[in-house]
Amino acid sequence: MKKAPPATLVIFGATGDLTRRLLVPAVTNLCTDGLLGKDFTILGIGRSDGDDEMLRASLDKFATEGDCWRDLRKRIAYLQGDFTADRVFDDVAKALGDRSAVFYLATPAQFFGAIVEKLAAKGLMAEAGSRFRRVAIEKPFGHDLASAKALDARILALLPESQIYRLDHFLGKETVQNILVARFANQWFEAVWNNRYIDHVQITAAETVEVGSRGSFYDATGALRDMVPNHLFQLLAMIAMEPPNSFDADAIRDEKAKVLRAIRKPTAVCAVRGQYGKGRVGSRNVPAYRKVPDVATDSRTETYVALKLEVDTWRWAGVPFYLRTGKALAARDTEIVVTFKAVPYALFRDCPIDRLPANRLIFQLQPDESIVLDMLVKKPGPVIKTAGTTLDFTYADHFKLSGRTGYETLLYDMMTGDQTLFQRAEQIEAGWAAVQPILDDWVKDKGRLESYAPGSAGPAGADALLERDGRFWHRIGQ
Repeated sequence: MKKAPPATLVIFGATGDLTRRLLVPAVTNLCTDGLLGKDFTILGIGRSDGDDEMLRASLDKFATEGDCWRDLRKRIAYLQGDFTADRVFDDVAKALGDRSAVFYLATPAQFFGAIVEKLAAKGLMAEAGSRFRRVAIEKPFGHDLASAKALDARILALLPESQIYRLDHFLGKETVQNILVARFANQWFEAVWNNRYIDHVQITAAETVEVGSRGSFYDATGALRDMVPNHLFQLLAMIAMEPPNSFDADAIRDEKAKVLRAIRKPTAVCAVRGQYGKGRVGSRNVPAYRKVPDVATDSRTETYVALKLEVDTWRWAGVPFYLRTGKALAARDTEIVVTFKAVPYALFRDCPIDRLPANRLIFQLQPDESIVLDMLVKKPGPVIKTAGTTLDFTYADHFKLSGRTGYETLLYDMMTGDQTLFQRAEQIEAGWAAVQPILDDWVKDKGRLESYAPGSAGPAGADALLERDGRFWHRIGQ
């Protein structure tokens, strides 16, 4: 891999958690990997009082220790000011000169449009020769279909898609990227990747943590808005997309967008929402969600959601996709489980089991990154008896992954201009369009809000969602 070209990473919100815990460690990892040169600099912008040394000191305990950090530390500068003040953007222009830059918006969502407008108005997005200017926008990109369209229109009126990097950090995980390689580099995967062989697909993003100090944000957002149109739909698109004609960014994003547009309009009966009560997760006491600071005492915001969706394409007709995500659950577990159809029972009718379990392919994204295939083998002995076993590949057994935040690839791609792992406007809007009917039904209070115990797998309605189809969830954390 070549080094990224000389550039400055301009971080709006440089004193926040995202910068300290994820961006700066990722940058130092890239330096250690030899992918960033000594001509790479960071310019942090924040509203807190301070100077260059204040920002550097605040990052010391989060950065990867070593020569790379000690050298990079000298190339970090800080500007204090309001994110929408003309003075700040004038100072940024002076600091950058003719250098290439990526403007990273690690700010609350309400600043996205205003910052882009200021960047454009001050000429900071102008490109010339080899100089590039790009803007990276973290989720949430809107809070419903109408707001996502409005934000897209506001930004696209000023910048072309080629300068916009809408970021979903899930796509920086190695196992997520490996979905495409596993599917398209292994002939036997793609041969059975259709409704003839696959019974259903489950996508889970479970967290043990509760809402904590984020009550104000979360009560206005909820589990569906926070996770489904972005993280979970990106995983769904990678599983369900058609083979692209190349690994070019537009070829891959074209196929992802087709999947999201093909999701059948869901209804309230296809969705289950829950809210955790008082209880325990492991050894930790968890207060009821409605007791969290800045959460309404009569809140109907969901901390858990489960959906049944269908993708109306020739490949996936009749194959349900079950999605679930929630907080204060039994285990931290992000995974995709592809369950294949059961083999004909006739050959095994004399086996002492009621039903042969189906084969399953499991992409484990976190906490352990792995790919596992559940299969059946014969037990030793004179009688035909089956036993379940697994073929598994664990990343940590073969590659060094420790210390990685998942942002390394994303930051490197921003510097090199590769938009493969970033979303276009049509993908964002297609994701919101798919969940908007559910949001509309919930506004009309058609969706029942169930309570569930912290440390459990979620509300009973989520189990019923699959049981009425004769299926069951893969156990969280298994």
